[in-house]
Amino acid sequence: MEIAPSTRPSLLIRLRDAKDERAWSEFIELYGPLIHQLAKRRGLQEADAQDLSQDVFRAVARAIERFQPDPGLGSFRGWLFRIANNLIINVLAAQRRHFRGSGDTDIQRLMEDQPDPAGEESVLFHVEYQRRLLAWAAERVPPAFSNATWQAFWMTGVEVRTPQEVAASLGMSIGTVYQYKSRVVARIRREIEQIERESRTDFHGEDS
Repeated sequence: MEIAPSTRPSLLIRLRDAKDERAWSEFIELYGPLIHQLAKRRGLQEADAQDLSQDVFRAVARAIERFQPDPGLGSFRGWLFRIANNLIINVLAAQRRHFRGSGDTDIQRLMEDQPDPAGEESVLFHVEYQRRLLAWAAERVPPAFSNATWQAFWMTGVEVRTPQEVAASLGMSIGTVYQYKSRVVARIRREIEQIERESRTDFHGEDS
């Protein structure tokens, strides 16, 4: 039986327990690609971006107990973005000091030309989060459906094939294709709403 979203412990609450491997696995799976992409977009090399991601996770582990959702202060994503951005700034500042010492004016100019992330970067972070959340939710739901149901969704929703074409390919009616697709979409939407609810739930079990 599926557990109702309101009864599932908040992911943010569970992150307070450093031994909750499942919670941290979910957190890293969902947010890791966002942090890595943010670091790469700001100009960090692959190795530095990977190190930055690990630094962010460690910072979250140290600070999560002090995090209290407050509409006046912003969302958990905003809090996470600020942590990641501050650490990226530290890395860029260290690189800038290194390149100034080396006398490489082209690299120095590149470091100084890094944009202020306060506005545009935070918006991009939110947009990428929405994309990642959709992909993350979609990855979680296939075991709940038959192969035919999932194929009907995948072929129409992802491969963007016409319902008529999919119906002929899978040997089912067009109505069944629509029905199967709707079932999967509804389940993905519930997964998204659940994780979104958890990111808004305060540590007293009430929506902030």
